[in-house]
Amino acid sequence: MNAFAAADDILFTDPHLSMPALYRAGGTGDGVPVRVILRTPDRIANFGDGRFVTDSVLIDLRISEVAELARGDTFEVDGTLYEIRSEPVRDAARLIWAAEARVLP
Repeated sequence: MNAFAAADDILFTDPHLSMPALYRAGGTGDGVPVRVILRTPDRIANFGDGRFVTDSVLIDLRISEVAELARGDTFEVDGTLYEIRSEPVRDAARLIWAAEARVLP
Protein backbone atom coordinates (compact mmCIF):
# COMPACT_ATOMS: atom_id res chain seq x y z
CA MET A 1 0.00 0.00 0.00
CA ASN A 2 1.35 3.43 -0.88
CA ALA A 3 0.97 6.62 1.11
CA PHE A 4 -1.98 7.84 -0.99
CA ALA A 5 -3.93 4.62 -0.46
CA ALA A 6 -3.21 4.76 3.28
CA ALA A 7 -4.42 8.38 3.44
CA ASP A 8 -7.59 7.50 1.52
CA ASP A 9 -8.28 4.65 3.93
CA ILE A 10 -8.02 7.07 6.85
CA LEU A 11 -10.43 9.51 5.18
CA PHE A 12 -12.96 6.81 4.31
CA THR A 13 -12.97 5.37 7.83
CA ASP A 14 -13.37 8.76 9.52
CA PRO A 15 -17.00 8.94 10.72
CA HIS A 16 -16.99 12.75 10.31
CA LEU A 17 -16.15 12.58 6.60
CA SER A 18 -17.60 9.32 5.35
CA MET A 19 -20.73 7.33 5.99
CA PRO A 20 -21.95 3.78 5.51
CA ALA A 21 -23.93 3.05 2.36
CA LEU A 22 -25.43 0.09 0.57
CA TYR A 23 -24.24 -0.24 -3.04
CA ARG A 24 -26.33 -2.02 -5.69
CA ALA A 25 -24.95 -2.66 -9.17
CA GLY A 26 -27.62 -1.68 -11.68
CA GLY A 27 -29.86 -0.69 -8.78
CA THR A 28 -30.85 -4.28 -8.02
CA GLY A 29 -29.92 -7.03 -5.63
CA ASP A 30 -29.23 -7.26 -1.93
CA GLY A 31 -26.44 -4.70 -2.02
CA VAL A 32 -22.92 -4.49 -0.70
CA PRO A 33 -22.01 -2.43 2.37
CA VAL A 34 -19.45 0.29 1.50
CA ARG A 35 -18.29 3.65 2.86
CA VAL A 36 -18.83 6.80 0.81
CA ILE A 37 -18.12 10.50 1.03
CA LEU A 38 -21.27 12.35 0.04
CA ARG A 39 -20.85 15.92 -1.21
CA THR A 40 -23.67 18.29 -2.09
CA PRO A 41 -22.13 21.45 -3.53
CA ASP A 42 -23.98 24.13 -5.44
CA ARG A 43 -23.13 24.28 -9.14
CA ILE A 44 -23.41 27.20 -11.49
CA ALA A 45 -25.13 26.53 -14.80
CA ASN A 46 -25.20 28.98 -17.67
CA PHE A 47 -28.14 29.23 -20.02
CA GLY A 48 -28.06 32.00 -22.57
CA ASP A 49 -27.28 35.18 -20.65
CA GLY A 50 -28.42 33.73 -17.36
CA ARG A 51 -26.51 32.02 -14.57
CA PHE A 52 -28.33 29.62 -12.30
CA VAL A 53 -27.26 27.96 -9.08
CA THR A 54 -28.33 24.33 -8.95
CA ASP A 55 -28.00 21.59 -6.37
CA SER A 56 -25.78 18.65 -7.09
CA VAL A 57 -24.86 15.38 -5.40
CA LEU A 58 -21.41 13.84 -5.72
CA ILE A 59 -20.44 10.47 -4.32
CA ASP A 60 -16.83 9.44 -3.71
CA LEU A 61 -16.06 5.75 -3.26
CA ARG A 62 -12.89 3.68 -2.97
CA ILE A 63 -12.18 1.56 -6.03
CA SER A 64 -10.98 -1.16 -3.63
CA GLU A 65 -14.63 -1.49 -2.49
CA VAL A 66 -16.30 -1.35 -5.93
CA ALA A 67 -14.06 -2.16 -8.89
CA GLU A 68 -16.61 -1.21 -11.58
CA LEU A 69 -19.03 1.67 -11.10
CA ALA A 70 -21.54 2.62 -13.79
CA ARG A 71 -24.48 4.84 -14.60
CA GLY A 72 -27.63 3.37 -13.06
CA ASP A 73 -25.90 1.90 -10.00
CA THR A 74 -27.45 2.99 -6.70
CA PHE A 75 -26.37 3.83 -3.18
CA GLU A 76 -28.63 3.89 -0.16
CA VAL A 77 -27.39 6.34 2.47
CA ASP A 78 -29.38 6.97 5.67
CA GLY A 79 -32.60 5.81 4.00
CA THR A 80 -32.12 7.99 0.90
CA LEU A 81 -31.60 6.30 -2.46
CA TYR A 82 -29.13 7.85 -4.92
CA GLU A 83 -28.66 6.79 -8.54
CA ILE A 84 -25.46 7.41 -10.49
CA ARG A 85 -26.55 9.71 -13.33
CA SER A 86 -23.36 10.16 -15.36
CA GLU A 87 -20.23 8.21 -16.15
CA PRO A 88 -18.09 7.90 -13.01
CA VAL A 89 -14.48 9.06 -13.18
CA ARG A 90 -11.38 7.91 -11.30
CA ASP A 91 -8.78 10.08 -9.63
CA ALA A 92 -5.23 10.29 -10.99
CA ALA A 93 -3.96 7.58 -8.62
CA ARG A 94 -6.85 5.26 -9.60
CA LEU A 95 -7.93 4.89 -5.98
CA ILE A 96 -11.24 6.81 -5.82
CA TRP A 97 -14.38 6.88 -7.95
CA ALA A 98 -16.20 10.21 -8.21
CA ALA A 99 -19.71 10.14 -9.57
CA GLU A 100 -22.58 12.57 -9.95
CA ALA A 101 -25.82 11.22 -8.55
CA ARG A 102 -29.46 12.14 -8.17
CA VAL A 103 -31.93 11.42 -5.41
CA LEU A 104 -34.57 8.88 -6.39
CA PRO A 105 -38.12 9.50 -5.17
